[in-house]
Amino acid sequence: MADKVLALDFGASSGRAITGEFDGEKIITEEVHRFSNDPVRVGDTIYWDILRLYHELKQGIVKASEKGELLSLGIDTWGVDFALIGKDGRLLENPVHYRDARTKGLVEECAEIVPDKEFYGKTGIQFMELNTVYQLYSLKKYRPELLDSADKMLFLPDYFGYLLTGKKAAEYSIATTSQMIDAKTGAWAYDTLDKLGIPSRLLCDIVPSGSVLGNLTESVCDELSVKPIPVINVCGHDTQSALTAVPSQSKDFAFMSCGTWSLIGTELEEPLLSEEAFDLNFTNEGGYGGSIGFLKNVVGLWLIQESRRHWNRHGANYSYADLEREALAAEPFKSFIDPDDPDFVAPGNVPERIRNYCRRTGQPVPETVGEIMRCIYESLACKYRQTFERLESATGKYYPEIHVIGGGTKDTLLCRMAACSTNKKITAGPVEATVLGNIALQLIAAGKISSISEARKIIANSEKTLEYIPENTKEWETAYDKYLKSTTQRKEDING
Repeated sequence: MADKVLALDFGASSGRAITGEFDGEKIITEEVHRFSNDPVRVGDTIYWDILRLYHELKQGIVKASEKGELLSLGIDTWGVDFALIGKDGRLLENPVHYRDARTKGLVEECAEIVPDKEFYGKTGIQFMELNTVYQLYSLKKYRPELLDSADKMLFLPDYFGYLLTGKKAAEYSIATTSQMIDAKTGAWAYDTLDKLGIPSRLLCDIVPSGSVLGNLTESVCDELSVKPIPVINVCGHDTQSALTAVPSQSKDFAFMSCGTWSLIGTELEEPLLSEEAFDLNFTNEGGYGGSIGFLKNVVGLWLIQESRRHWNRHGANYSYADLEREALAAEPFKSFIDPDDPDFVAPGNVPERIRNYCRRTGQPVPETVGEIMRCIYESLACKYRQTFERLESATGKYYPEIHVIGGGTKDTLLCRMAACSTNKKITAGPVEATVLGNIALQLIAAGKISSISEARKIIANSEKTLEYIPENTKEWETAYDKYLKSTTQRKEDING
């Protein structure tokens, strides 16, 4: 009889409950529940609809349990965001979305207290306004009464785990996204947090990835009519769950986990805190067994997703396949943007922001849907090349192949352009890397799989991959030069 576990995977736009059955050779997955994740704007604040998400999580448990007994379940989400729990154990307010504007300008303000080099040397995390440390600093500055009322801070996978088990903990991988963990020791960076005035009493004990959090409480079991299933602390950060599922048998490999964000990097045994890593703003995120995901967060499918939402809100009905066809019909290499430009962070009219960017940088202004989409696709492909070049420079290693994992593997145009732009072979798959990593870590915790290396072999045996070979490399070389000039011009404009 196959061993079955349940992966509950929350992405920035949707969530899924997927079971994984392991027969000793392959993992067979089945989606039992899918739901949208729709943030809610109230006044000037963007919130996660956390109670709706918890309801959907419970629906996933019920549907999975109806299909057979579960060994365990594991939960992963995006990074950085958190829930504040009062002294009575209740949620104080809905968690705020990382795209909310409350942290604007706080990276620079915190640098006046803890200089950037000191901060990076301690935590090794990429400077981004959305990081947990800046969210907490914002609360200390603007809403101190909320922090005074809080007893504990729980990252979102840990919060869901708390609701299911009653146990509070900070799983290692999700905690490292906060920019509040000492990269060398794996403990909270208390001295840095003290300087910023962030109360350490909010912090839960850090527990290793792959440990057991606890069983479902009696009340949850009664409500859902299920047995007391163990909840495993899988890598709560979805990127690190996905990284465990990269089907590479090489110790040194490059990967891109492609979804709303594109996470580009490699796996290291120790954090890389060099001057160059600091200058390039790479991040050192914790993974299973204390491994380090040395990577860079860059904008991914967000630009496509948000453009589609804008057009469809205004009466269109574009599918992603429609947008890909529009892009293919447009003239290539006319205009480029920096996908990581601050103008593209917030939700809203991304197409008009792209037009404004091109106007400011003296480029042809894309007007049609196809021209906008072509600009996005080609700019992403060039951004990927730039980031991989920087990865190789920082690590001193050459990576001839890129493993692309996650939902972006279904976008064949993006994979093809990435191969052409980087001049590297792209091996795409698995699509459900995050889920497979979540499942694999549960099976390791149960003693059904011996190690990550064995898990990667099993996943390679379970999933098909596609290969994309570079084409038209001379044209892409010229395009890359145009991309670099346009993004350099934009930075000069910003810096005055």
